[in-house]
Amino acid sequence: MAYDYTPFPYVAPPGLTEPEARHPVVIVGAGPIGLAMAIDLAQHGVRSVVLDDNNVVSVGSRAICWAKRTLEIFDRLGVGDRMLAKGVTWKVGRLFHGDKPVYSFDLLPEEGHKYPAFINLQQYYVEQYLVERAQELPELIDLRFLNKVTGHTDKGDHVLIDVETPDGTYQLEADYYIAAEGAGSPTRKRMNLPFEGQTFEEHFLIVDVEMQKSPFESDSPERWFWFAPPFHHGQSALLHKQPDNIYRIDLQLGPDTDPKAEATEEKVIPRIKAIVGDTPFRLDWMSVYKFRCAKLDRFVHNRVLFVGDSAHVVSPFGARGGNGGIQDADNLGWKLAAVLSGDAPATLLDSYNEERSHGSAENILNSSRATNFMTPKSPIEALFRNAVLDLAETHPFARKLINSGRLSQPCSLHGKALQTGEHPMVGQSLIDAPVGDGWLVEQAQGAFTLLSLGADAAPDVEGIRPLHIAEPSPELSRRYGTGHYLIRPDGHICARFDSADREHITAALARAKGQAR
Repeated sequence: MAYDYTPFPYVAPPGLTEPEARHPVVIVGAGPIGLAMAIDLAQHGVRSVVLDDNNVVSVGSRAICWAKRTLEIFDRLGVGDRMLAKGVTWKVGRLFHGDKPVYSFDLLPEEGHKYPAFINLQQYYVEQYLVERAQELPELIDLRFLNKVTGHTDKGDHVLIDVETPDGTYQLEADYYIAAEGAGSPTRKRMNLPFEGQTFEEHFLIVDVEMQKSPFESDSPERWFWFAPPFHHGQSALLHKQPDNIYRIDLQLGPDTDPKAEATEEKVIPRIKAIVGDTPFRLDWMSVYKFRCAKLDRFVHNRVLFVGDSAHVVSPFGARGGNGGIQDADNLGWKLAAVLSGDAPATLLDSYNEERSHGSAENILNSSRATNFMTPKSPIEALFRNAVLDLAETHPFARKLINSGRLSQPCSLHGKALQTGEHPMVGQSLIDAPVGDGWLVEQAQGAFTLLSLGADAAPDVEGIRPLHIAEPSPELSRRYGTGHYLIRPDGHICARFDSADREHITAALARAKGQAR
């Protein structure tokens, strides 16, 4: 493979020779979600131990599409600029039916944002950057590779964890245990928790192909999706550009596919030649898979918390898996830190369950709809889909019915327990805009912030960072108007006020911390 897989060093943990003091948080899994979780907690001053049974980053490109909101979170964690520099920026998607263009869409048509709609960057780079960032925080993050969790017991006020290493076994105690192990979550299985959802029988082939230039290259990188292309009769195909001249190709194979037979060079090379013709290429990685859309009923089980694919899984179409998992960490980090510091009651964690269960259900709905549109299950469904595709070329109303993966967007938390008021922007995620020489998301996330726009400055309120902008930029005015916005550490607006009333602001802050309902 093109990526140089260098193992991370194993260091014998202190628990092998003597009992360790209880840790505030133990995170199981050093993928993107577990690492983001540890860094987020560290930025709130919370120490964590990260346990992983492996010692290399993920094999294969895996998650590659990182959405604007996720990049803004990564920016706060200290890796956003590095990801942007390495990643392939894109915002335009094109849809084809056969060899005919149906239509194209622009995911971020307006200027005035620090980050683009999407970048493509292989998961192994994301994990590498996050590991290196975590290693910059050794006083707060204890990374332990080749430390496999074999069991855990919730003791009520803490969790007892059994760990296996190359040098033997030991135990850890943690105030909270975060399961970030991925879709096969051993923690979830040990707890025998139902993981309900829909399994899709279609098989898909993922191939990473190295070539100097795609025969479909446009002026700037784009997402190309085909329904029934001439090179892959009757099925669907997807093409994305990644860094290092690697192109991701997804091919629908059908429900009766033999995965072992298809994931071979003898089968794959002719398929790629049918797409790229005489363009020279090299296979970098390939996998055949089918997938589920499923979630836990609850993400919070006393002292055991589930994040990312351990809590919910979706199809890869729409880039809602990795992005949704990072939003889990963004939602949970400040809440768990507030609980551990005594600044909020433990019941605040119930809001993590409420809000991210809602977000994952929304992702699953969009993902399931996309998969059902892409893989019609009956002649009538196929007839409907083909009619929609035919109409969409000239009739804009039909384009809203096409679903090749509704691409990841942060969900609204409007009406959830921590929000105050009925203003339509309450519950929404921050929309970026220029602020002086910087950007709104840089200044308004990471802590409770009161954004005041216009001449009316807000009074100082303990626990809230003021951000008064007397003369907003045109983009900021267009997106927010005037008034006062109370913004949570995870960038969601939890209250809006026409005038800055200290009593109302204080009450909204208490509600957002789970101290009042």
